[in-house]
Amino acid sequence: MDISVVVPLYNEAESLPELQAWIERVMNANGFTYEVIYVNDGSTDESWDVIRQLQAANPAVKGVCFRRNYGKSPALNTGFVRAKGDVVITMDADLQDSPDEIPELYRMITEDGFDLVSGWKQKRYDPLSKTIPTKLFNATARKVSGISNLHDFNCGLKAYRNKVVKHIEVYGDMHRYIPYLAKNAGFKRIGEKVVHHQARKYGTTKFGLDRFVNGYLDLLTLWFTNKFGVKPMHFFGLLGSLMFLLGFVAVIVVGASKLYAMHHGMHYTLVTNSPYFFIALTLMILGTQLFLAGFVGELVVRNSQRRNEYEIEEEI
Repeated sequence: MDISVVVPLYNEAESLPELQAWIERVMNANGFTYEVIYVNDGSTDESWDVIRQLQAANPAVKGVCFRRNYGKSPALNTGFVRAKGDVVITMDADLQDSPDEIPELYRMITEDGFDLVSGWKQKRYDPLSKTIPTKLFNATARKVSGISNLHDFNCGLKAYRNKVVKHIEVYGDMHRYIPYLAKNAGFKRIGEKVVHHQARKYGTTKFGLDRFVNGYLDLLTLWFTNKFGVKPMHFFGLLGSLMFLLGFVAVIVVGASKLYAMHHGMHYTLVTNSPYFFIALTLMILGTQLFLAGFVGELVVRNSQRRNEYEIEEEI
């Protein structure tokens, strides 16, 4: 099979027939063998009934229905598990992503050798309250991930080599960082294509401004787990040791200052009357706790089944 199209959706009953007809026109015009996997993320409208009707009309349509709303990441991951096509295309169900982009995305994967191609909605039909935070978000994501050639990490229109989606796990709200997940899994041939962005035709957006706050937190999580996930002592141990050492030196300075004053008959106060003593003591306690956190983290990693996980690209 050439292509699997994975479409996560929530309350998009109005747009589904038009989207399916559009996908079918593109696939038939290019002679692709394909499947379309709709993942209904607990919709409260008639989306699942529409998917049933589409499947009855075209056996290439497949559907998965969640019992409740879990989010876009679990929906995508469910589609990835079931995708059989050589190239996997993801797109949103709101008709803002154009199926006409599919042939070129397919070509970039199969002929240009990319592992992943991400769409870039260079001209967006979104309000400034959405576009400005998006630009800031993408700039931060480029800096942290090291994928400097991507302008739109969160674009729903992407193409993947099949083995990419089989080697990454999309959870929580990590769908925003699938290129970063792919890079961490060893798939570094990541490209970008300018795609057409259409104004929403039906319904309303399902995402609020809170996604930007959550997005930054998820980005920090990915950065930390990628850098220190299998070696937590390198982070906690180093930071803890530095804090303990700083506190220990500060205690010695405070004590030495009192001894110097006593030896030369100068006025002095109790060590415990100095605020620097308690600051130093706090640093030593925090440093010890961080070091122990790193040690416990190492014990957890040592007993994890994924402590020595790696992927072999080829063997002869």
